[in-house]
Amino acid sequence: MSSTAEQNKLRTPESHAMQERRKQPLGSAVETALRHYFRDMDDHPPEDVYALVISEVERPLFEAVMRHTRGNQSKAAKLLGINRSTLRKKLEHYGLS
Repeated sequence: MSSTAEQNKLRTPESHAMQERRKQPLGSAVETALRHYFRDMDDHPPEDVYALVISEVERPLFEAVMRHTRGNQSKAAKLLGINRSTLRKKLEHYGLS
């Protein structure tokens, strides 16, 4: 067996669900999550769905970008296409500063 094949055998296999999520566009994942959310609400009318979705998406977005840029706010702001002061406000808002 080649060393590459041996290395692949030693890796922890990804679950089928993880593989499928990688194939889905982000919008599709959000749509699926919202469908589940509305279904789970039963007879309770949902409120502030926009704010809920934005906060659920923004926080992990900023966490991932800051991790990717190793905490470099200038690089993170450029990657996100926002200015540094906006980034700093968002990081503070989510307790990530």
